[in-house]
Amino acid sequence: MGKKKENKKKGKGAEKTALKTEKKAAQKLKRELKAKGEEIIEQIIAQSQEEDRKRKATTVEVTDPPSLRTNFTLTAHPDKDELILFGGEYFNGSKTVMYNDLYIYNIKKKEWVIIKTSNSPAPRSSHQAVAMSRGGGQLWVFGGEFDSPSQSQFHHFNDLWLFHLQDRRWEKVSAVNGPSGRSGHRMIALKKQLMVFGGFQDYIRDYKYFNDVHVFDIETYSWHRLEPSGLPPAPRSGCCLVPTVDGTKVLMYGGYSKERVKKDVDKGSTHRDMYYLHSEKTDSSGLKWKWVSTKPGGTKPSPRCGFSVVVSGPNKAAMFGGVYDEEDEDDLSGTFYGDLYQLEVDKARWHPLTIAGKKDVRRRRRREKGNTEDVNSDDDNHDVSDTMLETMNLDEVKTSGDGIFTVSVGGVNRLEDMEAETSGAHVTRPRPRMNAGLAVKHGVLYVYGGSYEDGDRQFTLGDMYSIDLHKLTEWQVLIPPDIQQQVWIDSSSDSSSSDEGDGKDQAEGGEDSEEDDSDEETSDEEEMETG
Repeated sequence: MGKKKENKKKGKGAEKTALKTEKKAAQKLKRELKAKGEEIIEQIIAQSQEEDRKRKATTVEVTDPPSLRTNFTLTAHPDKDELILFGGEYFNGSKTVMYNDLYIYNIKKKEWVIIKTSNSPAPRSSHQAVAMSRGGGQLWVFGGEFDSPSQSQFHHFNDLWLFHLQDRRWEKVSAVNGPSGRSGHRMIALKKQLMVFGGFQDYIRDYKYFNDVHVFDIETYSWHRLEPSGLPPAPRSGCCLVPTVDGTKVLMYGGYSKERVKKDVDKGSTHRDMYYLHSEKTDSSGLKWKWVSTKPGGTKPSPRCGFSVVVSGPNKAAMFGGVYDEEDEDDLSGTFYGDLYQLEVDKARWHPLTIAGKKDVRRRRRREKGNTEDVNSDDDNHDVSDTMLETMNLDEVKTSGDGIFTVSVGGVNRLEDMEAETSGAHVTRPRPRMNAGLAVKHGVLYVYGGSYEDGDRQFTLGDMYSIDLHKLTEWQVLIPPDIQQQVWIDSSSDSSSSDEGDGKDQAEGGEDSEEDDSDEETSDEEEMETG
């Protein structure tokens, strides 16, 4: 009896200690936020939504392309020649801006419109969106995260929203027993269901990765957590999740996770494993599935995370970009990619896609002759954006005395370019990046935005490209990179002018940007998560 009482006493003591530690941490965070002039994150979100509620009517306006952003969703309209862009974030080294704006890109007109409503989801990034051809078109959005301006606070959403494309209105879907709040998860459409897998939560001082599977019935508006048989994949975020055309199998590949190896030291893992999630043949409920590990075939992509994947045809998916991190206790550096792969979903087979490029006979003949004059000097049809794309280089960074970095965007795979030039082909392509928006419509792949890192500096992009996946002749530049938009504010600078420049203009271009003239330091514990 005495031993039991002693154990009970120890348990209560540990609980009190944990509560005391949590209270101290909350008080410390409150002091830090006060010093930065930043409110509690729930208050920031509430203020943003209150601004939306003040809007009396839905408006649809032709507008400029969206501001620079990453970790947004780009989704093809199920019935029209349109692309739908929602949410995302922008970070300039000093301040994070979150978005909840909704843009529609008309493919034929090459025109953007922005839709503003009085009831919309809170600003977020690293969420997921799925479009369905029901009721005039539906866009389903689940989860994501909100980062405070100083990136010292994070909020993870577990809400589900439906945008009625025909009526141009948002509906918040009320359904219990759904997944916990998360970002970096994946969501796909399976017949009359939405399936959610993985993701992570960041608690500033701790984090958690998921490998759970949930389905939402779009007819009964009910969530169900699946309990698949078989050995599941390890918890992760930012993976590839693609269904077969008949909906009987779902292919999962790659992703990212990290674990604590010792106090204040984390180790990241870039996954390369592949699994099928099989539905049970005799199951009519859609709730019985089984995990089966499989070996990817073909020419596999190099290890990476932060890549973007989209269904590109029956049992086919396209993958673009990504980053591979090399890290130790003191440093994190990444190799970024701008290559393109095709995945045969039903066969678990990878194929690299090679861009043929435009034949340029004059360029080749001048090289043979040793002519050193400008090969484009007499070409009236030369695309200026091609030259911009080739000559811009993110390594060319200028630093001013006020701590503001300006950077030009571009950069290409020189090895592939040299191979193309030997055959007389001129290749234009998007620069390497991670977390870009990817969508396919009528066999054409569209790439928008994303981000690129150079040491401690992160540059958010706003360029846009397309390529015909059947011809693979050349990338079309729809929105060229604009070097004037690229600004990095050194958070270690003591200058009071760090909010000056084009980066500030970009941040304020969003619907939900926060006005703040003070310098805000980024968190020392900032980690790159893939969404």
